[in-house]
Amino acid sequence: MKKVIALSLLAVGVTVVVARLATARQVDPGASAAPASEVVVPDDPRAPVPVPEPTEKALRYYRTGNVLWAVGLAWGIVVPLILLFSGLSARMRDLAKRIGRKWFFVIAIYAVVFTVITWVIDLPLAYYAGYARQHEYGLSNQTLGKWWGDSLKGLMVGAIILPLVLWVPYLLLRRSPRRWWLWSGLAAIPFIVLMLFVAPVWIDPLFNRFGPMKDQALERSILDLASKAGIEGSRVFEVEKSVDTKAVNAYVTGFLDTKRIVLWDTIIAKLDRDELLFVMGHEMGHYVLRHVAQIIVFSSAIIIIGLFVVHRTANRLIARWGSRWGFTELSDVASLPLIMLLFSLATFVLTPAVLMLTRHIEHEADRFGLEITRNNRAAATAFIRLQQENLAVPRPGSLYKLWRSSHPPIGERVDFINAYRPWETGDEMKYADRFRE
Repeated sequence: MKKVIALSLLAVGVTVVVARLATARQVDPGASAAPASEVVVPDDPRAPVPVPEPTEKALRYYRTGNVLWAVGLAWGIVVPLILLFSGLSARMRDLAKRIGRKWFFVIAIYAVVFTVITWVIDLPLAYYAGYARQHEYGLSNQTLGKWWGDSLKGLMVGAIILPLVLWVPYLLLRRSPRRWWLWSGLAAIPFIVLMLFVAPVWIDPLFNRFGPMKDQALERSILDLASKAGIEGSRVFEVEKSVDTKAVNAYVTGFLDTKRIVLWDTIIAKLDRDELLFVMGHEMGHYVLRHVAQIIVFSSAIIIIGLFVVHRTANRLIARWGSRWGFTELSDVASLPLIMLLFSLATFVLTPAVLMLTRHIEHEADRFGLEITRNNRAAATAFIRLQQENLAVPRPGSLYKLWRSSHPPIGERVDFINAYRPWETGDEMKYADRFRE
């Protein structure tokens, strides 16, 4: 499901560039995570599986992650303001006009220059958050060369995608200055759907090697589970993610002919067969319950609301500061940092509502995974292994849950798994009608 959320956020790139990374204080690199072998499981298979306390290292990762998040919010405000008040955005537009001349090419060239400059500005922060910090906590196997390669590939992808989509909102700003925010939000829907087709086939393989499952018996079990869930025609891929990380993950992605089941090689190595089947049942639940469509619609609504806030506030700011910024109309492409700033502030306010929806979706996928596998023990131990391998805190603070948690905390998920057994108590299962025998 993380893939779907990421692609939905990518659609925001139609009008803004978000996702700022930031630094945090350094920690002791010598600490080690609790290995997966330390999962304590009661002898009685029906007994509740206890949630272990987080390690000291996990708590430090949690605390510094909160600092990283807070600094990232500040960074997302500071960078657009620098681009505006330094006049750099206006100079990028002037350069684009000298080279491109025609309106479409001016937008495209500005988008490329903007992508490169913001990549350079973010580079030290991205290096710390994506490389140095992950190695400090023992979560990464990635070499510096691989990190640089992925970073440059990301720059290349951004420099292609942003010019292809940025002209849409700016064209709508010119043609429909009173309703551009609505049409831009609606235009995000086909873009997200297109990315669901394109990303699994063309973008994801740029960063990691995808191949067939090495464990053919496990692949057959996964396909049998997919068939039971009513997902036909899927392919199972094993991605060589251990070159980058020690963390674990799996997901179902794509759409129609591009749909696929993907497992990182790290999760195959660290979870047993029953645990993997629950994880895959969870991911299949997202697909069967049409969570992808829900996220697309909800993301478009968030984009519309955010752009409406931009529409109602930007012109007043331009009237006050436009002469210093170097533009007098929102339809001027030099306004992109302003749109980015206002949109980010608007969506920040909406974040608790967004995360509430994603936590509900994840909870229902847990329920689906339980009902299709009926293996509470494996489900609970799978989450505990995820907690230990990914340095998660099972019961974070309420502010973290409100503003940062896209999934229910692991402690809450294991509590639900321990208690939910309708097939044993004679209660009705919520999704039994979705399964094929």
